[in-house]
Amino acid sequence: MLNRRNFFLVVSAASFAALLPLWAHAQGKDPSKLRVALLPDENAASVIQNAQPLKRYLEQQLKKDVEIVVTTDYSSMIEAMRFGRIEVAYFGPFSYVLAKSKAPGIEPFAVGVERGSPTYQSVFIATAGGPVKTLEDVRGKPFGFGDQASTSSHLVPRAHLLKKYKLDGEKDYRPVHLGAHDAVARAVQSGQIPAGALSKPILDNLIARGSIDATKIVQLDLSAPIPNYPIVMQGDLKPELKAAIRSSFLDMKDAEVLKAFRVQAFAPTDDAAYDVIRDTATILKLDLGRMQ
Repeated sequence: MLNRRNFFLVVSAASFAALLPLWAHAQGKDPSKLRVALLPDENAASVIQNAQPLKRYLEQQLKKDVEIVVTTDYSSMIEAMRFGRIEVAYFGPFSYVLAKSKAPGIEPFAVGVERGSPTYQSVFIATAGGPVKTLEDVRGKPFGFGDQASTSSHLVPRAHLLKKYKLDGEKDYRPVHLGAHDAVARAVQSGQIPAGALSKPILDNLIARGSIDATKIVQLDLSAPIPNYPIVMQGDLKPELKAAIRSSFLDMKDAEVLKAFRVQAFAPTDDAAYDVIRDTATILKLDLGRMQ
């Protein structure tokens, strides 16, 4: 039979056991391995290869194993963040907005800075000597985009065509989604499609590497500045780990890693910086809740 003292100890132990999960959750997650996801905006093998300096850098800074993850497409990366299968992600602006709509607890904390600005642009290209001489010529023709969740290879160029040229993708031309930015550039270069749009920094990089022949394409226009890709982390990580991850990016001086990101440095950012992307989605009458 339990006396009063033993009963108190049993109840106290049971209460403590019940509170342990809540206490651990309040302390935050501290995984032994960090899974860092990068957008599949180019060939996945190239993205992983280019990310090896980042892997080494983060392992040295955080004293943890780091796994670089490249998902099959943007939607898969959004879902991986939503269900906690990755801890840190390098999202495009629009894919971040979509992810935030499904996983409100995620936190953007750093943004790439290039030429002194945390912005970049979409570039509109056409096949050299092809049927598209200006963007007005896109009417009635196929036009190449990347992934549907891409900012600079879908959302922004589609809005640009609508606002500046009165070209509606629902009726004035035929959108063709090719997945990655480099696929758009190659399709235009080969004449598979007469015109398309992608990230200007990615195109510049493809030309510099010799993957795209600049003489076989024509650059027709540039979009307005777009907030650059954010680095995002799960909001339920241990505070000390979050601080260490934040510092690893904001204090980064490793030239090899920065070159892989096509930036000069990282600056602080927050969710409000991407309201312009939400506004652009509204112009196109996109339902963020329904998009993957």
